[in-house]
Amino acid sequence: MNMLKRLLVGKPLKSAENDGQKLNRFAALALLSSDALSSIAYGTEQIVVVLVALSSAAIWYSLPIAAFVIILLVSLTLSYRQIIHAYPHGGGAYVVSSENLGKNAGLIAGGSLLVDYMLTVAVSVSAGAEAIISAIPALSDHQVAISVFIVLLIMMMNLRGLRESASFLMVPVYTFISVITLLIIYGLFQILTGHAPFHATAAIGTAVPGVTVALILRAFSSGSSSLTGVEAISNAVPFFKRPRAKNASSTLAMMATILGFFFVGITFINYWYGIVPEAEVTVLSQIGKAVFGSGFMFYLLQFSTALILAVAANTGFSAFPVLAYNLSKDKFMPHMYQDRGDRLGYSNGIITLALGSIVLLFIFQGSTERLIPLYSIGVFTPFALSQTGMVIKWKREGEKWFRKSIANISGAFISYAIIAILFVYRLADIWPYFIIMPILLFIFYKINDHYKNVAEQLRLAPEVELHDYAGNTVIVLVGNVTQVNIGALNYARSIGDYVVAMHVSLDEDLKKEQEIEREFKQHFPDVRFSVVHSSYRSIETPIVRYVERVSNRASQQNYTTTVLIPQFVPNKRWQNILHNQTSLRLRLRLATRKNIILAIYSYNLEK
Repeated sequence: MNMLKRLLVGKPLKSAENDGQKLNRFAALALLSSDALSSIAYGTEQIVVVLVALSSAAIWYSLPIAAFVIILLVSLTLSYRQIIHAYPHGGGAYVVSSENLGKNAGLIAGGSLLVDYMLTVAVSVSAGAEAIISAIPALSDHQVAISVFIVLLIMMMNLRGLRESASFLMVPVYTFISVITLLIIYGLFQILTGHAPFHATAAIGTAVPGVTVALILRAFSSGSSSLTGVEAISNAVPFFKRPRAKNASSTLAMMATILGFFFVGITFINYWYGIVPEAEVTVLSQIGKAVFGSGFMFYLLQFSTALILAVAANTGFSAFPVLAYNLSKDKFMPHMYQDRGDRLGYSNGIITLALGSIVLLFIFQGSTERLIPLYSIGVFTPFALSQTGMVIKWKREGEKWFRKSIANISGAFISYAIIAILFVYRLADIWPYFIIMPILLFIFYKINDHYKNVAEQLRLAPEVELHDYAGNTVIVLVGNVTQVNIGALNYARSIGDYVVAMHVSLDEDLKKEQEIEREFKQHFPDVRFSVVHSSYRSIETPIVRYVERVSNRASQQNYTTTVLIPQFVPNKRWQNILHNQTSLRLRLRLATRKNIILAIYSYNLEK
């Protein structure tokens, strides 16, 4: 099993190698913008699908709608550049909303983005599967299976680490950028030289009977799905090389420029050629055939589109684990989301995202059209909250606040307008959001209450009493100074005359190590405090090695070494389960060592 893991994931990286995993702008653009850039494969189509439901003559309305989408893109780009510089440690909408609007708003933004990143993956791989099926119709019955396979493939790629993910993504992302750029430039050249006659379904300004404000607003809300993924860079600022904020904001500007050019170009060419959506053939595919014909370039377009849509899910895999880390740090998600895997990525977040996305694929049967409205409400809610939060931040800071917040006010207004449009006209599609979010908020607060309860019961009393006993060598594993450690040290002294408190420190937590050592010596000055460093963020191997060294010395005097693991449990019902989960591997490794006993000291929390 370990060999298979090494084959799939790669050898572990040291914590000291973390800076070497950071990305330059060229690599970060591939890693973090694939979702936003890929959305042009379905953004224009979503506008046109709504319009042609009335009449194909209504397609010309896609041009003014595209102009408003670009205004929103500019506003959001300027705003998120401000967020990057104001919050260079990352966190995006969750951190901005929490700090400026309160914890509830922050959790709504954070919860929305967690769901949205799962939808990002589901929508991206579904659209990628649709592009594959457009080129190979015989695969039309296997869309869900193709989508699940792509999710698992991207999950494994991300478990291998940032740099490997970015290196892999450069080929599909930059191939797609090159092909779409060539498509737009060649298509416009054909139009300007008269080789592409005007085939629009109606001239600009034509009055189309039945067109209503409601129809235009629905089309605009659908087209705005092209802007999903814009916020991902602000969440992932820590991934960049120094100066991080500058590199992140530059990458965001590049991404927005490319996205705007693509969206306007594809929408205009679609209008000029008079392309109408068809079943099982994407609008972009039809544009490609109209511009390139049926030759090599058409199939390269299809292939690169399928690839970019598939790997667009990687934006979610990059941003979800960082957001989960921030929520976990604030004790609204389990602490396991703060753990780095062998390749320095937040592997628990990566795996959780993959599983959630696969569930969504089965629920919605890989239908992009059914997923996108839910996708939109999930992203525009944090958009609106983050823009509002920035307005409050600038106002609180005072000087020239209105000038600084113009982009935020514009972005907030349009975002709230889109939310209202979705609520009024797409409620039948987005109603699950209003069930999922209260459940998520309830879970967040239950987790937070649990950690508060544990912290209260583990807090040290003003007077700390230790007792002297006689016995053999006892090693007590110490995470930090709590009531559990006091009980464990008392028990250790009852069975041994030489007690060592051992703390495993991760190389990236040196400050925390110093704080724990200082606090421990303050309360237990007569107990030896030994620090063991772990370069690979594992505590099992360092513990085993340390215990072997101590036990070798103790065995020379015929002493038995006892390894005492202090643990707290919620109640007796879960005691055995918790012991098995947290110490089984360590128990098996130490059980074969001579003169070593593994003991567990349990501290039962009161209800």
